[in-house]
Amino acid sequence: MRIAKAVPITTNANKDIAMTTRHLVDPELLPMLDAWPTVDLNATTLPRQRARTLEQFGREGAGGDAVTLDELRVPGPDGTSLRLLVYRPRQQAEGAAAIYHCHGGGMVSGTPEMMDARNRKLVAELGCVLVSVDYRLAPEHPHPAPIEDCYAGLHWLHHCAADLGVDPARIAVMGESAGGGLAASLALLARDRGEVSLCHQFLICPMLDDRTCAEAEPNPCTGEFIWTRATNYFGWSSLLGGEPGAPGVSPYASPARAEDLAGLPPAFLYSGGLDLFVDECLVYGRRLGRAGVAVELHIYPGAFHGFENMHTSRVARQAQGDTLAALRKALPSAS
Repeated sequence: MRIAKAVPITTNANKDIAMTTRHLVDPELLPMLDAWPTVDLNATTLPRQRARTLEQFGREGAGGDAVTLDELRVPGPDGTSLRLLVYRPRQQAEGAAAIYHCHGGGMVSGTPEMMDARNRKLVAELGCVLVSVDYRLAPEHPHPAPIEDCYAGLHWLHHCAADLGVDPARIAVMGESAGGGLAASLALLARDRGEVSLCHQFLICPMLDDRTCAEAEPNPCTGEFIWTRATNYFGWSSLLGGEPGAPGVSPYASPARAEDLAGLPPAFLYSGGLDLFVDECLVYGRRLGRAGVAVELHIYPGAFHGFENMHTSRVARQAQGDTLAALRKALPSAS
């Protein structure tokens, strides 16, 4: 067994925190830390990390013959072409609900294929349509390219709902990590543009606030594993093209920056208790509730960022079960 060591983390506020949180990790998750070591993500290592992600999270074919998959190209922003993966139940009811999905990857990595197995399972179990968007990545394409790509795909789904057999009043957005932040931003953008109506937002360990990179007093019990403060700084600075935590950052890039959360769709959020994003998730959930938005919020003790990939652990199964139950409630089967 690897022995925990104090890990110095340099914040943007020039503070070093010596922390050892391995003893707080759920024991069933410890094998994941040994198999999936924390990556020093920067401009030099990014190409290798992108390739590693593709190797780790290929299409796994879950759902079998119950689910069909089409890869489409639709118009994106400013004349670009946008790739979408469209999952549909083979026996689809008319007026089905739809999930619009944004993948994770820290704004700098990832593809829709990385959640193929999970997405197929959701479609098979819920009888819904699921559309996953292949948005452009930073730093090559900084804000607003990723969110505008996501919005273009959502607008297409809403516009083509009848052709897909989807009820346009039952479209939810969903994402994990950076995709959770994009889903939250989409909810804001859809509300403000008034072109698309959303029925729910599912924010899984969401990356919501660039100001986490510049905290004067960071949480000493978060961010040691998988997604660290250093990688978070790289992700946000790549997306923003500048210093995270600076004034004037758009809420459509960093949704926690939004001053008014009223009128947003009901929200489901979760985070691991050791996840770097746990505090921003707690704050955003509280603010949603205070703005009159229905909120379901879960914090899983002993869990770090990406813990749900340890499928055999009880805490991962609990998170998956809670998510599925919330999806069933928000997106009941078409009658």
